[in-house]
Amino acid sequence: MTAAKICGLSTPETVTAAVKAGTRFVGFVFYPPSPRDVSAAKALVLAADVPPGVGKVGLFVDPSDADLDAVLTDVPLDFVQVHGVSDPNRLRAIRERAGLPLIVAQAVSSAADVDAGLAYAGIADMLLFDAKPAAGGGLPGGNGVAFDWRLLAGRRIPVPWMLAGGLTPDNVAQAIMLTGAKMVDVSSGVESAPGIKDAGAIHAFVEAAGVNPL
Repeated sequence: MTAAKICGLSTPETVTAAVKAGTRFVGFVFYPPSPRDVSAAKALVLAADVPPGVGKVGLFVDPSDADLDAVLTDVPLDFVQVHGVSDPNRLRAIRERAGLPLIVAQAVSSAADVDAGLAYAGIADMLLFDAKPAAGGGLPGGNGVAFDWRLLAGRRIPVPWMLAGGLTPDNVAQAIMLTGAKMVDVSSGVESAPGIKDAGAIHAFVEAAGVNPL
């Protein structure tokens, strides 16, 4: 079976929809430029609707210690997901400060990018392979852009990992088949508009990924 993560949730209704669909992880974005950004206070309310057994993931982009503390002091996260940090020492420091399992996101457009991500296997508890944003713009994730999934085919990845980037209910089964992914992550692919999740699309995605609903 494939585990699904629905990222960028921002309303109680869509959190409930994700949980009922059978998602294994829910993601909250703490990055103001994103249309999916939520405050720590809002995330605390959303987290209250997440039952035990569903991992609560906080997404940060190159966070300072103050950024982390502002969220982790109040929000009961289970994982910290970090984008935009390549320094191994900083990643170790983030993991230690958070005191939580660390998901390191690697932007991919080439085989060399996959290799770069594998170098974090000794630091990260989990890797996330996402599509690299277009040159000169774009958010670190949630852009609805896919990379060549064949870059992951046959790769030996020594830690658990997720596939992200341009996944939708229509293509997730193919992506799983090509990559062998055991976990998939979606954000914009289940939205009716930027930052607006669609409950029907969430259910369709989880079903297409082969996850049994609760």
